[in-house]
Amino acid sequence: MTEAADYLTSAVLIGTGATVVMDIWTMIRQRLLGIPSLDSGLVGRWLGHLARGRLRHDRIAASPPLRGERLIGWSAHYLIGIVFAGVLLAFFGLDWTRDPTIGPALLVGIGSVAAPFLVMQPAMGFGMAASRTSHPAAARLHSLVTHAVFGGGLYAGGWLTHLVLR
Repeated sequence: MTEAADYLTSAVLIGTGATVVMDIWTMIRQRLLGIPSLDSGLVGRWLGHLARGRLRHDRIAASPPLRGERLIGWSAHYLIGIVFAGVLLAFFGLDWTRDPTIGPALLVGIGSVAAPFLVMQPAMGFGMAASRTSHPAAARLHSLVTHAVFGGGLYAGGWLTHLVLR
């Protein structure tokens, strides 16, 4: 396998695995604490409108729905997870998959919370770092914990990749 193919395969395995771990966490959180996760359809709606030239919404839920928005949202969710796994590999190299450590995975996972805080939430009408939500501090804490869980998923995905490819 070429290094580029190894990099891409590793990013797909690690990112998909980490995103699955994050999704399992959000399902557990919803069942135990009654905290709903962001509707993937709203992410798809935002991306669909973005493709048509509209970046910002006052309230994404009030924007016109788009055909296929849920599929777009779920696809983007997993693609974003794969991209962040690629970021992990870009900074720490393929050697990280030969002996994964938790530090780099948590650094990238927790660091990935910048994307929703600084881009998605403001663009969807929730304000920077959820400042326009009814409970901003709680929303921030839940986002931070969820992205830390994603970091744990990157670590688990690293070990899965190690077992499968190495």
